[in-house]
Amino acid sequence: MKIIDIYYQGEGVGALEHLEFDAEETFAALQAAIAGKHNIAGEIVLFIEDEAEPVEGVAKLCDKASRAGIKAHVHRCRKIEVVIHFKDKTVRHEFAPGATIARIKHWVTVRKFGMTEEEASHHHLQIAGTTDQPDPGTHVGTLASCPKCSVAFDLVTTPKVNGWEGA
Repeated sequence: MKIIDIYYQGEGVGALEHLEFDAEETFAALQAAIAGKHNIAGEIVLFIEDEAEPVEGVAKLCDKASRAGIKAHVHRCRKIEVVIHFKDKTVRHEFAPGATIARIKHWVTVRKFGMTEEEASHHHLQIAGTTDQPDPGTHVGTLASCPKCSVAFDLVTTPKVNGWEGA
């Protein structure tokens, strides 16, 4: 029996969690185990990290696993509306709950605002009205809950720290 490491985040799941599952099990079994472990009520869907559509429940874990295992996300929302403010512009787009902050930042900086990779590296997504800057690997679904299914960010520049050259 081969075991697969499952790393997951989700609505109402505070931190990155880990489970070990038989590789021949289905995603429906994984989804039920996560729902039971975290007392998640109602219908939830399971996403593979950075995939746009939920994974089919009948699919076997071994079919989607990489060498490092599976990175997944459970949520009651199928899409999260993301609103991003930058200077005098605002953009909106729907992402799957398993979309990472890094993916969303790349989308908005490079595709929407036309920044180079270098320019984009000097910016961060910050939750609107706060000073919280989620880690790049955070799934956007951890920042939104049903029924609202949305989150707003400000795109902010990284503060520049000038070096001090002592005598």
